[in-house]
Amino acid sequence: MTSGTAISTAGLTKRFGSQAAVDAIDLHVPQGAVYGFLGPNGSGKTTTIRMLLGLVHPSAGEIELLGSPIPDSASRVLPRVGSLVEGPAFHPYLSGRANLARLDAADRFADPRTSAARIDAALERVGLIAAARKRYRAYSLGMRQRLAIAAALLAPRDLLVLDEPTNGLDPQGTREGRSLISALAADGATVLVSSHLLSEVEQICSHLGIMREGRLVAQGAIDEVRASSRPVAEVTTRDVDDAAAVLRDLGLSDVAVTPTGVHGVPDGVPAESIVEALVRAGVGVSGFAVRSPSLEDLFVSLTGEGFDVSR
Repeated sequence: MTSGTAISTAGLTKRFGSQAAVDAIDLHVPQGAVYGFLGPNGSGKTTTIRMLLGLVHPSAGEIELLGSPIPDSASRVLPRVGSLVEGPAFHPYLSGRANLARLDAADRFADPRTSAARIDAALERVGLIAAARKRYRAYSLGMRQRLAIAAALLAPRDLLVLDEPTNGLDPQGTREGRSLISALAADGATVLVSSHLLSEVEQICSHLGIMREGRLVAQGAIDEVRASSRPVAEVTTRDVDDAAAVLRDLGLSDVAVTPTGVHGVPDGVPAESIVEALVRAGVGVSGFAVRSPSLEDLFVSLTGEGFDVSR
């Protein structure tokens, strides 16, 4: 385990029969970070989150939350952890406020004398004060998500684990959700947020972890993860076969034809040498650029799947 982390795992594994849903992952979420936990559906994100919160027992491996082992210290540590996992579940016939009051009353660590004030503060923070007396069954999906986040904020939290916290929110609600997460981090909380919205992750996260088929394939500060990907030389041309041959002769790797030309990884070959060789070979070059892959490019290269970049 690594000190100075809010979440740390070693060899964390969960098997269902012969299938490894999570396969020996080592998570390191620094204290104070907003950690974006990414991956295609079925990559093991939610199973990992459920193990972190003690909802699912690991098949192997170790977990530490806020410096203490889970599940051994769960009763002491989990009151300092707020969570939203697999969508909210509330009583449909009760109001939003009444639902929060029931949850707060069931929390043996909560002070009943401050319950009303804390419920109001949580509702205010997620923008639901005006709908506090409305019955839950009349809430939109986005309002239900916000009420679930409010439930996680009824008590001070050192760590928040949010599984798709902006699911169902309209663009304005999504922006408000991003602002809320940033504010929570600014107040000193560590936030792990699982999301399928690339724009959300890029705007609010300081660190990333990318899952594929139960394995953690990349992890670190967002700038470090982005820097680990290799730049790509892009040639805009109609002479794709000749251009591809030139790039291969120069030693570029991963040379491939694109809708507008060809591209390849320079692997240290200077840009001017590439252009010079193309011109010398008589290739008609109408455009040339060397660019660093975007986060979307990196995700696709690591997982082999596309990514939702909406909102």
